[in-house]
Amino acid sequence: MNTLMQEMQTGTGKYEQLLERCKSLEPIPTAVAHPCDETSLSGAVEAASKGLIVPILVGPRAKIESAANSAGIDLSKFQVVDAPHSHASAAKAVELLREAKAELLMKGSLHTDELMGAVVSRDGGLRTSRRISHAFVMDVPTYHKVLIVTDGAINIAPTLEDKVDICQNAIDLAISLGREWPNVAILAAVETVTSKMPATIDAAALCKMSERGQIKGAVLDGPLAFDNAISREAAKTKGINSDVAGDPDILIAPDLEAGNILAKQLTFLAKADSAGIVLGARVPIILTSRADSVRSRIASCGVAMLAAHARRKKA
Repeated sequence: MNTLMQEMQTGTGKYEQLLERCKSLEPIPTAVAHPCDETSLSGAVEAASKGLIVPILVGPRAKIESAANSAGIDLSKFQVVDAPHSHASAAKAVELLREAKAELLMKGSLHTDELMGAVVSRDGGLRTSRRISHAFVMDVPTYHKVLIVTDGAINIAPTLEDKVDICQNAIDLAISLGREWPNVAILAAVETVTSKMPATIDAAALCKMSERGQIKGAVLDGPLAFDNAISREAAKTKGINSDVAGDPDILIAPDLEAGNILAKQLTFLAKADSAGIVLGARVPIILTSRADSVRSRIASCGVAMLAAHARRKKA
């Protein structure tokens, strides 16, 4: 049985095949928080034109209309929910999700901290029992399938318990993209366990936790240095016998700095595209950067759409 992960070919074009899979699915109502510049508004409208989302534009009506006029966008097709400023936009967007009027949350032109502040609020937020984490879903031209890199945006110095949720969030995402039993490589600087490098101890513990059913639905291996994780030949040279080496679907970084640097290296040195999504909340959150290409923004919406449909099936 072909899955999305298996269907995608080496090099660019992986996102296009992802979007092809989305064509048979119903677009998802999406609260777009503060889309008050041309870039964020155009991204939401473009995603709507491709049948991925039904945007509900939440923010100061005058600013949204000004951005629409500048971008040549007809707002008559879209619902606009007025909110006086960015903080209110985030709070109102979250309220729409809690009222089940939307199933996805999308970041507009407000700061990430403002949006996530509303998401994690203990009074009216979107918290669950899971730790919230971020995942880059990357189309790397030199790799044979989509690669998920986590967490490079939210958890600065995750504890072992945090990493359990980071792993499980990424595994659930990979499954929603069609990979029935994803391979997870837990990264460190070396492939041996040593007390001098706490990340290696965390990696070993995560693998044992997977064996005991504390992490479900995937094959885990680690610690693995990046070369051993990506290259089966490098792993063989070092005498590592691993089903994950050379074929990971997910890379678990030891901390935010490592994950962020890795994702940006792939983007700017390997010409990868990266879609961004936040996991572990009540709904998937489309978290894009001002530097993202249109292709990456649309891919982020496609990934979130597939995750939302997976949640519907699970429910």
